Amino acid sequence: MAVNDIQDTFGRKVKYLRLSVTDRCDFRCTYCMSEKMEFLPRSEILSLEECLQVAKTFVGLGVDKIRLTGGEPLTRKDLPWLASRIRELAGLRELTITTNGSQLAKFAQPLVQAGIDRVNISLDSLEPDTFHRITRTGNLPQVLAGIDAAIEAWGPRHVKLNTVLIRDINHLQANDLVRFALARGIDISFIEQMPLGETGYHHADSYYSNTEMLEQVKQHFEVFPSVESTGGPARYWRVSGHESRIGFISPHSHNFCADCNRMRVTARGELFPCLGNEGMVDLLPAVRAGDEGRVRDLIAQAAGLKPKAHTFDLTQPASSIVRFMSRTGG
Repeated sequence: MAVNDIQDTFGRKVKYLRLSVTDRCDFRCTYCMSEKMEFLPRSEILSLEECLQVAKTFVGLGVDKIRLTGGEPLTRKDLPWLASRIRELAGLRELTITTNGSQLAKFAQPLVQAGIDRVNISLDSLEPDTFHRITRTGNLPQVLAGIDAAIEAWGPRHVKLNTVLIRDINHLQANDLVRFALARGIDISFIEQMPLGETGYHHADSYYSNTEMLEQVKQHFEVFPSVESTGGPARYWRVSGHESRIGFISPHSHNFCADCNRMRVTARGELFPCLGNEGMVDLLPAVRAGDEGRVRDLIAQAAGLKPKAHTFDLTQPASSIVRFMSRTGG
């Protein structure tokens, strides 16, 4: 395969890799995990050196953006080392990370020094009881301190909040989160809940659409659509009088599959060309054998498996995708 030649059967070129460095997390968010999770043994996950090799192969094939994910990536020891090595790869335009914020007060500055360009921080509520109900184990003041540390380290234009809306749990708190973001000059994106894994929710009952959320926002803020993009699936709206943007990631109400440029590698080395589909190829044996040619062939095979669109179905009482979000990487 030549550089810039990861292309699926529908003509979409893959430019963006989401690389999970761990399936472990210090939270147990209800839309992402079960309360009692069984995590992979260390021997079954990619080493940091193997993560670097995967990143190097993808960048060599034209990927120019990598996001480090988990689980919670900051629970992985020596993550700044990995980030700094990935950032040195010729051809990489952007290196980002998604985190729950619990460890950011400690790691924000080391991550900036390692070359992380932007950070996305999950924040689903500003009310302690609701925050704990959703995260099960999360400490809200600790996360808020992490957000402050991120803003100081990266600057507000390089920090974004992500909020998953769950009907009757946090959807009426969304405007408070918008005000929180506006006051700090940072962006916020609202994400429709995705039916992955048996989380205990009947997804049709807990689903709150971004169409509803936008109408809710319009009642309190003067907003107008923007054509800006950060290379991901969010559609942005500008808020009059503010630098902050409000994004909407809408796998159900405004399907974005036609523009999908992403693949995901799990901490186990599984390459998923689509978050909402079970098709995958296993990179781990080839990576462990040091067979880069085989890894490249497997990436090409995965590109051929990438479906035209995902198959989320909110009408079913159980998810058709049995793996948890934490396994695939957010």
